[in-house]
Amino acid sequence: MTDTASTRVEWLSGRAAQMPGSIFTQMNGAVQEARERGLSIINLSIGSSDLPAPIAALEALRAATHDPASLRYPLFSDTEPLRLAAAAYMVRRFGVVLDPETQVLPLIGAQEGLAHLLLATCNPGDTLLLPDPCYPPYYGAAAVAGLNVHPLPLRAEHDFLPRLDDVPASVQPRALLLNYPNNPTSAVASLEFFEQTAAWCRARGTLLIHDHPYAELTYDGFSAPSALQAGTDGVVELYSLSKSHHLAGLRVGFIAGDASALSALARVKGAIDFHPYLGIQAAAAAALHMPPSGADVFQARRDALVPALRASGWEVAWPQASMYVWGQPPAAPDSLAYTLRAAREVGVALSPGRAFGPSGEGYVRFALVQPPEVLLEAASRLEEIRQAE
Repeated sequence: MTDTASTRVEWLSGRAAQMPGSIFTQMNGAVQEARERGLSIINLSIGSSDLPAPIAALEALRAATHDPASLRYPLFSDTEPLRLAAAAYMVRRFGVVLDPETQVLPLIGAQEGLAHLLLATCNPGDTLLLPDPCYPPYYGAAAVAGLNVHPLPLRAEHDFLPRLDDVPASVQPRALLLNYPNNPTSAVASLEFFEQTAAWCRARGTLLIHDHPYAELTYDGFSAPSALQAGTDGVVELYSLSKSHHLAGLRVGFIAGDASALSALARVKGAIDFHPYLGIQAAAAAALHMPPSGADVFQARRDALVPALRASGWEVAWPQASMYVWGQPPAAPDSLAYTLRAAREVGVALSPGRAFGPSGEGYVRFALVQPPEVLLEAASRLEEIRQAE
């Protein structure tokens, strides 16, 4: 009999080994402990919209499912309605004029688009400038592409904006990845910031990549600018319909901007995936022709949660955008220890700041994915922890 144990092969690649470990595995364990103790769970750890999708988008999807022709492999020419809808959205929303043929490309979600974009535009060993803290999958996308990450700390004293002048002259970045309105900090950036950043990148031959899923979740009259308003040369922008139109499960978005970068991305995608299902494309196109919705709902949730946290001694900024609140709990410098305790003891699931990078330590992220009354209940439960100390 063959000893299979002696011939077992480890199939984990070096790139896969570079994937960051998930703190959320520990969080899930703490939540399960709370459930076993009979606690009801208020889950504010995941930023997935709980609002309904546009009826017109769902009707377009439903109609497509009854058309057998929609089930074939989509060709690039089949994406024209979605590319036209995306280009029209960019003109209407930002005044940015794009060629739908060369400057817009549909994605199977912005997360997929980013990972393939880095493969398409960067070589292994290139340097990526990456904000710290940031959306955790950014680290994974960089690892898959074999890139060296140079962190850009985001500090409260600088409004959570990177200080590019602090990048050493010895660092030669191939790309800079930004995200405003920001996850996790909820910070926003001005058009002037994007103009200065685009100029900085062009002077160094650096591709400016802007992830823009929260463009429509803005409050108090603030309107988030597009990085493409600083010009499309050397600039690309990723869009998702997950937040703006509540279509997260459909996994659909688009990328717009520099035609050369999009051409490179199309080459990689052509070898790896087809375009989104035609019914999903139809739903996305219908949604892009409609006004986005939900900002007022998330603003009301912010207005409920932030004062309640401040009353309990939290240091919390007043977000102008996104679906998150980023704050520092009283006397709790260890974000993971605090969130594990909150889950186990009072059944409130939050995201520890360190999950987003070293500079996130000391902070906690709330996702505004529950009604105001539930958010107030969460704040009340967290106050029990402070009083118990």
